[in-house]
Amino acid sequence: MADSHLSTRTGDPAVDPRAAAFVEARLTGRALPAFPGIMPATLEEAYSIQSQAIRLWPDRVAGWKVGRINAPWDAQLGTDRLAGPIFDRQVTNATSAPTPILIFSGGFGAVEGEIVIEIGADAPAGKHNWTLAEAIEFAGNTRLGVEIASSPFPEINDHGPLVTIADFGNNNGLILGREVAGWRQASPGDWKLRTSIDGVEVGAADARSVPGGPFESLRAVLEICARRELPLRRGMHISTGAVTGVHMIQPGQSTTIKMDGLPAITCRAERAPNTQSQANPA
Repeated sequence: MADSHLSTRTGDPAVDPRAAAFVEARLTGRALPAFPGIMPATLEEAYSIQSQAIRLWPDRVAGWKVGRINAPWDAQLGTDRLAGPIFDRQVTNATSAPTPILIFSGGFGAVEGEIVIEIGADAPAGKHNWTLAEAIEFAGNTRLGVEIASSPFPEINDHGPLVTIADFGNNNGLILGREVAGWRQASPGDWKLRTSIDGVEVGAADARSVPGGPFESLRAVLEICARRELPLRRGMHISTGAVTGVHMIQPGQSTTIKMDGLPAITCRAERAPNTQSQANPA
């Protein structure tokens, strides 16, 4: 059963029912077989749904995932990047043991090996336009990471980027690996990643596979968040985009993401639990 406080808030007529449906599905660990309402038609509408869901979520934003918007959507929307929140309790440091990652059973589940950038200083409020050089100055460090891309809606990536944006950008957590040494002097081609699932390699690429490179993703999210009046803050983590691809995974499977010169990150997928029943047992 959903938390009564959540039910009160999501029952507020001022709350978009689409945002409420995604939040409740995520908190209860249940799948949404269909999109909960009319799919958003504009960037403004999609980010409005996301913003309302962020306000309903019982945790603070600790960073942002950046995803690619492919053709023909990029031309139609005037941007090739989207953003979704990463919440504080869903950020985990990798260890030598497999890290559990939560996947919505019956929903969408994937892992993405990524370059993660930690913000080194608060971004100034009101600065809506950023150059690549300006963005790089706000990077505190970079590290290997794994984005958990999971949504209760199994078709989250099948209806274009606006649907993806609406449900937290299809993010369900971030695993942080070791810092990349000498990253300021490196180029995206130096960062070579490999992803395997259950011991079978499913992707290999360097960070040039991210259009413009990881720091272009940082530049883009600085602009996206500024225009939403959510300027980036020191210590936030920016997951900059899938390097080797978006690799489907199901509960019970394991994945390993490797980067030359760094310890590998190994994760084991588990079914996302009903956190509401855990917090409020019958």
